[in-house]
Amino acid sequence: MALTPALLIGPDRHGRSVALADGLVVAMAPPGAALLPCPAGEIAAGAVCAHTHLYSGLVRYGMPQLTPAPDNFLEILERLWWRLDRALDAEILRAAATDYVARALLAGTTALVDHHESPSMIEGSLEILAEVCQQLGVRALLCYGATERNGGAEEGRRGLAECRRVQPSPLLRGLVGVHASFTVSDETLRAAGRQAFDLGTVVHVHVAEDTADVADARARGYPGPLERLESLDALPRGSILAHGVHLTRDEVRRCDEQAYWLVHNPRSNEGNRVGYAANLSAADRVALGTDGWTADMMAEQEELFRLAASHGDDTVTDRLGNGHALIAERFGTKPRPLEVGALGDVVVRQDGLVKHVVVGGRVVVADGRLITSDFEGIAADGEIQAARLWRRMANF
Repeated sequence: MALTPALLIGPDRHGRSVALADGLVVAMAPPGAALLPCPAGEIAAGAVCAHTHLYSGLVRYGMPQLTPAPDNFLEILERLWWRLDRALDAEILRAAATDYVARALLAGTTALVDHHESPSMIEGSLEILAEVCQQLGVRALLCYGATERNGGAEEGRRGLAECRRVQPSPLLRGLVGVHASFTVSDETLRAAGRQAFDLGTVVHVHVAEDTADVADARARGYPGPLERLESLDALPRGSILAHGVHLTRDEVRRCDEQAYWLVHNPRSNEGNRVGYAANLSAADRVALGTDGWTADMMAEQEELFRLAASHGDDTVTDRLGNGHALIAERFGTKPRPLEVGALGDVVVRQDGLVKHVVVGGRVVVADGRLITSDFEGIAADGEIQAARLWRRMANF
């Protein structure tokens, strides 16, 4: 899929223009560049969702109620999310990812860091996600979250093998995924680290989301999940650690020293009742994710500020902005958005609403409408596949 070769956006109402060529910001638009005027709009960088689950895209269409309600985080996983991911098939996964990506773009989110699991359909799952991202035009980091919770060591091996199948493109990069240390053996963690080194990438893993992860690591003889991952060489520099709710301040500082990325997911943490990640304020390399909630990053940021205020945390910094540096590391571009050499991912807002979205120089939303696919058709198919998913979950 060819990206738009050259585009000049603006000037906006502040007189700002941004020129793009070959998917990057350039100093001056080359001759013949296409024009995207926005005299009443305001140019900004596209938002980054630094941790999510595209397979959750159908949750918006309603879910079966759990009776009785789960008592703790592990029950939420076992009775809801792990049943949902086992029930995924190719049609459901494609519909979920398509719905999620379409709504992300319409909300001005131009990059997604995904963490995928579909234990009943491991092989080929990332190809489906890659096709959806390419077709709709979102930038993405993809991986399969290797786990042993259903099929033991062989399941873990297959999950890591699926991570190898992501083909880099102007919009895509692959990561090595691990679900969480409490669902895998030491050998799978060692293998994940080796594979990331071989592929020149990093590991993406849930860390200390709940106290259960900490308790498991200690039962295995480690001070905590971070120490377990590090001792098994499973965390190359630049690895992405989602949640970190129950990391100590010293552990969070060490994450900064080792150049890991921590990702705060405030809405999910609140919904799953795992706590508020106050200690993340001890690090600078903290980005903002949604953990499968909608990728409206303005809404996520508002919830972050609300929760921070309610917990007396006045140290929250630009976690949404940090996502640009995370993505730039994986694509080898300049970390500051909209500067020359940065990724050509741009949003134009007008009267507070998303008007245009450009990813890699390609216009994907124009005048508030998705132009790379039929959004109404996506939503209609989402409802149909959601009903199938709920029926399948009854058997898993």
